[in-house]
Amino acid sequence: MNVLLTGFEPFNKEPINSSWESVRLLEGLSAEGAIIHTLKLPTVRGICMNKLLEGMAAWDPEVILCTGEAGGRSALSLERAAINCDDYFSPDNGGNMPVDEPIMPGGPAAYFSTLPIKKICKDLTSLGIPAEISNTAGTFVCNHLFYSLMDFLSHSRKERLGGFIHIPYLPFQAARQPGTPSMSPETITTGLMMAISVTVRELKKPKQKYVQFPVRSDQ
Repeated sequence: MNVLLTGFEPFNKEPINSSWESVRLLEGLSAEGAIIHTLKLPTVRGICMNKLLEGMAAWDPEVILCTGEAGGRSALSLERAAINCDDYFSPDNGGNMPVDEPIMPGGPAAYFSTLPIKKICKDLTSLGIPAEISNTAGTFVCNHLFYSLMDFLSHSRKERLGGFIHIPYLPFQAARQPGTPSMSPETITTGLMMAISVTVRELKKPKQKYVQFPVRSDQ
């Protein structure tokens, strides 16, 4: 079994991106027997999904976990839903700055994560790792990628689980912005490994089969 774990390149004049700096440390590791493959994505609408599709074609993963940076948050944020809206607060790395544009014209208003986010959150907090269920992935490139991924998976014939986690700043980044919360790379990578392990175990569970009993003729 393969897992594809992604992070973003730096954006908005930041020297690093906490998502990629954390994700890259997990390349080639195994979680519950699944091999983790990592991929750095461009912070550009549309192109980020194209790059993700290339990675999916290369590794054919059963689990796709995308991550992004969320400066100002103090916990690993397990995103519940992605909305069909691009409304950028600043240009992406391609110079795009859409305002109230649909990601996919005519597409559903939103898609939900298929990761077991409640179970992941419970297991993370039980270990003392700050985690939360977030009901907004924003309207920037993170949400764009999340929505595009879930739209693709909704039409896939292969059973795959996918979703998105927002990651706080690393201490190096927070030190440049006094008062901003941060999380150590060790805590982040431990949390991501647990999220992957919980998801892989969920995927390996035998599916419940429903038996339809015949109706008796005397009923």
